[in-house]
Amino acid sequence: MTDLQIAQSIEAKHIRDIASKVDISEEILEYYGSNKAKLPLSLIDSGQVSKSNLILVTAITPTPAGEGKTTVSIGLGDGLNFIGKKALTVIREPSLGPVFGIKGGAAGGGYSQVIPMADINLHFTGDFNAVEKANNLLAALIDNNIQAKTGNLGIDPRTVLWKRCMDMNDRGLRNIIAALGGKAGGIPRETGFNITAASEIMAILCLSNDFEDLQERCGNIYVGDTFEGKPVFARDLKAEGAMAVLLKDAIKPNLVQTLEGNPAIIHGGPFANIAQGTNSVLATRMGLSLADYVVTEAGFGADLGAEKFLNIKCRAAGLSPKAIVLVATIRALKYHGGKPLAELTKEDTGALKAGLPNLERHLKSLQSFGIPVVVALNNFTSDTDAERRLLMDHCASLGVPIELSEGWADGGKGCDALAEA
Repeated sequence: MTDLQIAQSIEAKHIRDIASKVDISEEILEYYGSNKAKLPLSLIDSGQVSKSNLILVTAITPTPAGEGKTTVSIGLGDGLNFIGKKALTVIREPSLGPVFGIKGGAAGGGYSQVIPMADINLHFTGDFNAVEKANNLLAALIDNNIQAKTGNLGIDPRTVLWKRCMDMNDRGLRNIIAALGGKAGGIPRETGFNITAASEIMAILCLSNDFEDLQERCGNIYVGDTFEGKPVFARDLKAEGAMAVLLKDAIKPNLVQTLEGNPAIIHGGPFANIAQGTNSVLATRMGLSLADYVVTEAGFGADLGAEKFLNIKCRAAGLSPKAIVLVATIRALKYHGGKPLAELTKEDTGALKAGLPNLERHLKSLQSFGIPVVVALNNFTSDTDAERRLLMDHCASLGVPIELSEGWADGGKGCDALAEA
């Protein structure tokens, strides 16, 4: 079956039953149908956060074949529950750009998925729409001020860096001329659109500590310069209050479930290539308040996502993972060893050996943070016994624990050894 068929074959539990597993009263849930809900920030317990165990999932250098970080993250969360731990998975919301592009969705795969998968990959609870509206409100206020006779800040249109955004890959809107149509249309200038996940608002939402902090951070957004060269910020346009109000629901984390009926929180989705590439600080703290073990992930390879997670998010939030899981696949290592993409399903221990330095480099980087690392070998049906043995023996020679991750095929049971490690 396809991922979608698998997801549709499982009858979802009511979200109040999922909430009860982590002792959340159904009275405080903000329901979005029967299978997803918003969680109030009052659930965050700073005392419990410091007692719980945060586990970061990252990966070797990504390839077009995909390494399966999200699948491993969800499988590991289910695996920890399978071996009797109180665990919760906390991950990002998908952007529609990759969903409808070559990458596909971001709700896991096989029998390690979060549901409702289709909702999560589409509009979900409207968080991305709220980010888009807050972003574009600021853009509108900028153009209004450039045009205005009263209250004009003297913004030089040539210096304005703030762009509009929408949650779609639309090359035609990347660079545009806005405010055409004569005097009533405003002052024509060059601008463009970002994809919503690349909006600074998304990065801000995911680093904010509470609503007041969110509003202050929105006010600190740099817009451009005046003709005299003085910087202009969103607060100078008195934009921060209205922007924050548009985000009043988006700031609340979203509760869903895995295929095995375990709780999962999905919230925020900044891209890792331009921002911190991980779910919100609030969602992570909430997960740590509700469970003994929280599995989270960072985008791209460890040299980008994990380092941004550790150097930006953890420092800003006062968090530190107790362990790091480095996801590796045999086909990715063969690709890094020079094997063509179209031939990755063919056994080639030579290419696998040639690709091992990629794994070693990521391990060395992660070990420099002083946090224990476990390698998760995300298993694919094309992997052979000889290839698996070569990789596992190599990790053993490095003194690094490695376990098979078979959550795609077997859910939590397929990740029990990884969970134990």
